[in-house]
Amino acid sequence: PREIVDAVRARRGGALLELDRMLLHSPELAMGWNVYLGTIRARLQLPPKLRELAICVVAVLNRAEYEWTQHAPGFLDAGGTSAQLDALHDPERARQDAVLFDATERAALAVAVQMTCTVQVDEASLAALSRALGPRQVVEFVATVATYNMVSRFLVALGVEPE
Repeated sequence: PREIVDAVRARRGGALLELDRMLLHSPELAMGWNVYLGTIRARLQLPPKLRELAICVVAVLNRAEYEWTQHAPGFLDAGGTSAQLDALHDPERARQDAVLFDATERAALAVAVQMTCTVQVDEASLAALSRALGPRQVVEFVATVATYNMVSRFLVALGVEPE
């Protein structure tokens, strides 16, 4: 339906991505996805750098090349460095790197890795993130990690290739 395509295009700045084309096989899914992901990407108080860090980590851990290709530039645009981006290819090692990542980023990495790999997050990791962020931003961070695990699984399962 034209109104759904127009809404997706509006969020994307005019273009449709391969992900959007796949979603449009189910117009209702595409519309719900567009509203929800629009909120995650643009309406939360979570700092953009932490959002993109989470997305990139999820992409690496789930081997979602499409997600990485779409979000690595966003990480750099949000203030991440090329060295940090390179380090994210090994999230377990990155979460221990106090030279490249500050305490908040390391706490975020720990939570993102645990959520993606084992689903459970240990108390110490959640406490470290909670000390760095307020309750709202912790909820938003966890929701972002959960959301992009969904996105990456959708992309990988359907074989959506980078553009």
